[in-house]
Amino acid sequence: MQSYEPDETDWAILRELQADARISFNELGRRIHLSPPSVAERVRRLEGLGVIAGYSARVDPAEVGQPLTAFIQLKCDPGRCLLRTADPDDLPEVVEIHKLAGRHCTLLRVRAASMSHFEGLAERIGSHGAIETTMVLSTPYARADVRPAPPPRPVTTGDRWWSTSRGGSA
Repeated sequence: MQSYEPDETDWAILRELQADARISFNELGRRIHLSPPSVAERVRRLEGLGVIAGYSARVDPAEVGQPLTAFIQLKCDPGRCLLRTADPDDLPEVVEIHKLAGRHCTLLRVRAASMSHFEGLAERIGSHGAIETTMVLSTPYARADVRPAPPPRPVTTGDRWWSTSRGGSA
């Protein structure tokens, strides 16, 4: 995999496309002060590098009959890893799967049409191991866009603790 560091113009393109993926190259160029052919060339390069992984529409799950969202933490039983033994087509309610370090091995974000639908889903997922579920009441903030990383922040050291534990004074 190539390492690529977007420049300011690339970030401007990404910001606009994440806000409206249907924007024309003409309008995009006008907004970021670049010619449409230059915009098209940069967008194609970003697509080719895999920075732009695709385009999609945002759909409100509640408006299409899936009002419930939940997180399921799973600790797979030996030989029953969900990622290895389950077929994604059998779990269409699963929206995201994250592999974890810690007490649980997997975190899933799921959608369901009703509480009984969710209960059945939890039983199917529970066949892979112990689960803990968390029902989402509302999502007042969700950021879907990717932004430049902020500058590194200082990390707190334990210098005071080391000097104290060695008999020094703080």
